[in-house]
Amino acid sequence: MTVLAGIAGFRGYSGAELVGLLQRHPRVTPVLLEHRTDSEERPRPKGHVGPHRLPCTGEAVKEAGVAVVFLATPHEVAMELAPDMLAAGAKVVDLSAAFRLRTPDVYKRWYKEEHSQTSLLWEAAYGLPEFYRSRIAGATLVSNPGCYPTAANLAIRPLKEAGILDLNAGVVCDAKSGVSGAGRKASLKTSFCEVTENFSAYSILDHRHVPEVLQNSDLEEGQFSFTAQLIPIHRGILETIYFRAPGLGSASALVEIYEKRYAGEPFVRLYDAGKVPDVSAVNGTNFCDIGVKYDPANGRGVVVSAIDNLGKGAAGQAVQNMNLILGFPETEALL
Repeated sequence: MTVLAGIAGFRGYSGAELVGLLQRHPRVTPVLLEHRTDSEERPRPKGHVGPHRLPCTGEAVKEAGVAVVFLATPHEVAMELAPDMLAAGAKVVDLSAAFRLRTPDVYKRWYKEEHSQTSLLWEAAYGLPEFYRSRIAGATLVSNPGCYPTAANLAIRPLKEAGILDLNAGVVCDAKSGVSGAGRKASLKTSFCEVTENFSAYSILDHRHVPEVLQNSDLEEGQFSFTAQLIPIHRGILETIYFRAPGLGSASALVEIYEKRYAGEPFVRLYDAGKVPDVSAVNGTNFCDIGVKYDPANGRGVVVSAIDNLGKGAAGQAVQNMNLILGFPETEALL
């Protein structure tokens, strides 16, 4: 017997990825929730029969008995929809930034607008299972992390917890993403002629994902520098993170920190000391791959973290969170 899972925003890249994952989930039947009937439909073969559709309303969700609703929408739309879906008895996994931050003041600073559902900020569980699994499992509202913070926090937080970072030297994150991370909405910046044969940095020093890293890796703003860069590939994120950790004997000591922290984690893969991942290793998966290099002579360390921005950075992690809140095996439909 399967449960119904609704997807709002199914026409976007993350939403379409969700539909594909849920269609192969043995315990779930996906339902498309129409919240923008004026949106352009993708062409389908003649006779194509896709998932069932419902209006994106709390009333329709309640009447159909939808167990969980995914919000793959802009954050302002998610703020509007989440209360209705929760009131209808559905659990909610929100892929937008609407509920990732803990206070309305921090949200306003980084998103330049007031938060319209402040009561839900503390109610939402931050959906990074490697750190918050038990809270996610008991939540009714899960806020899926941003793609950049997922790769960054999985790489940085174990080092911060181990107490080895020289925070006076700071942590520098140089992050590269494929174009699908910008979403499907047309813009000049992500058009073919702007992206192809190009490589550009953006949102320098004021990227909206920065507070998620500070919040979840326990860093101060002055201790963390982040630069996002757009590269001409469809999907994938690679982050090269630079830090100082004086006193460690070797790169193997760094690897041991990660091995201890992620022992038994199904979606974190660690590389041997001195080896690092690339995006081709993770694309189409829900894995985060981590590799390190270390110079013991002066305490310089580098960690490389790679994810698929549509997988562990969005839809894959959302399904992982759904599995937790519905009591399914965490790896269902993801391995």
